Amino acid sequence: MTFEELIERKRNGYEHSAEEIEAVVSGYTAGDMADYQMAAWLMAAFLNGLSGDETVAMTSAMVRSGRQVDLSSIPGIKIDKHSTGGVADTTTLVLAPLVASCGVPVAKMSGRGLGHTGGTLDKLEAIPGFSVELSPEDFLAQVRSVGVAVIAQSPDVDPADKKIYALRDVTATVPSIPLIVGSIISKKIAGGADAILLDVKVGSGAFMKTESDARALAAELTRVGRELGRDVVCVMSDMDQPLGMAVGNALEVREAVETLRGEGPQELTELCIALGAKMLVMGRVASDEAEGRRRCEAAFADGRALDTFRRWIAAQGGNAKVADDLTLLKLAPHVREVRTAATGFVAGFDAEGIGRAAMMLGAGRATTDDAIDLGAGLQMHVRVGSRLEPGSLLCTMYASDAALFDDAQRRFHAAVRLSDVAVTAPPLFHDL
Repeated sequence: MTFEELIERKRNGYEHSAEEIEAVVSGYTAGDMADYQMAAWLMAAFLNGLSGDETVAMTSAMVRSGRQVDLSSIPGIKIDKHSTGGVADTTTLVLAPLVASCGVPVAKMSGRGLGHTGGTLDKLEAIPGFSVELSPEDFLAQVRSVGVAVIAQSPDVDPADKKIYALRDVTATVPSIPLIVGSIISKKIAGGADAILLDVKVGSGAFMKTESDARALAAELTRVGRELGRDVVCVMSDMDQPLGMAVGNALEVREAVETLRGEGPQELTELCIALGAKMLVMGRVASDEAEGRRRCEAAFADGRALDTFRRWIAAQGGNAKVADDLTLLKLAPHVREVRTAATGFVAGFDAEGIGRAAMMLGAGRATTDDAIDLGAGLQMHVRVGSRLEPGSLLCTMYASDAALFDDAQRRFHAAVRLSDVAVTAPPLFHDL
């Protein structure tokens, strides 16, 4: 069957066989199927949907499109945690050393930030000397010796996803649950994970704005992962306000260190303990989540999690002294305090707007080719429910160019909703 015939079948609402899906994925990855043909097929799939079997077949074909990472030389169950993206989400920098210190190995390939959501690699590169590039041999050796390694995604792992996502991004076909599921699950399986923990974000700062959409995505992620032989667990957490108080790369590393010291924001700490407990159960080093919580809390309290962070940073060439001296994480030189003239309470945030304000200061990318300022961003000083008086400090902004402040400040103010009456903060979890 020709590519044109495959496009026509999906345009007309027919279900593809596994062989037909394989022809589309492998043909496009190899360059035999043109961009304009794949764009047409993606739009047909977006409009008519993919069946459950089609989604599984597509995900499997994407996994097989390139090298599959072999983690079998690492003892234990290898679990990959994935967040669907949000604002001030520093979870990986805390969770990876936390669970590694409890005996669950973390061998993770991560990506960079785009738009209002941050990327783990950018945050790690804010640590002086840290390298996100390791050879496959050094990657495995580090996980065996330290318990944790986080590196850049290799171009030969799941190349189909890289090509397809780039095309989806410019053809208005990103918000399709089957296509999202194929992208996420294929990367995790190709990366060698035995089990996958998914943190599906819900709210204004998340990709999924409504709980119903998030539940639909979580259910399909779980189903497809399990059909392809992986243990998959999903949680749904709130992103109607930034998770932590820091938005920006060096700022978020500072906050991660503070959290590992036991001094971090309550919501970030609780999320890491809850996810960590699940990972310990999935990794069979805790019998249930209550034991997992106790072990995670103990690793924070006795310093094991922070010590694992030090060894991880040092192993990848970074200055491990950042764990003891936060001033080594350099911030942009220009500083502006943003205050309110109002009296009342913080009723809510447009969390995406907060992320956009940080992006305008230089902390994020509008396109994948943009440079970012690792020291730029903003430090929040209020949460939902905070009481305000005239002059109350809302956030502190950092930028390398003071001319960036005015527009970013306007964007920030537009993202803060006020109330005359007291407001209760939203729950951290929608489903745990």
